[in-house]
Amino acid sequence: MAKISNSVYDLLKGKFLIQEDSLKNWRFIFFIVGLVMLMIASGHNSDKKVMEIAKLNKEIKELRAEFVDTRSISMKMKLESTIRNKVAEYGLKPSENPPKVIKVTSKKAK
Repeated sequence: MAKISNSVYDLLKGKFLIQEDSLKNWRFIFFIVGLVMLMIASGHNSDKKVMEIAKLNKEIKELRAEFVDTRSISMKMKLESTIRNKVAEYGLKPSENPPKVIKVTSKKAK
């Protein structure tokens, strides 16, 4: 029991870092610290990408809604009744006589 308490006490004091063969312990600690830093950086990078994807999805929804609104306005403007009302302000009205087709035939000169 005393051996276990001495081991724990030595671990808490950090004797494994100052012993003669502590170089391998330091290498291992630096390796673990490097892996932890790499893992943290990777986590931050993935969080950043998730936030960017969410922002782009929101922008897509807004642009899609704007497109639908613009398309419906454009379709209303193309209606014949809308065009008649717009040109009536200028005194124009539909012709009462239907248009006639004019055919032009030409003879080739030789």
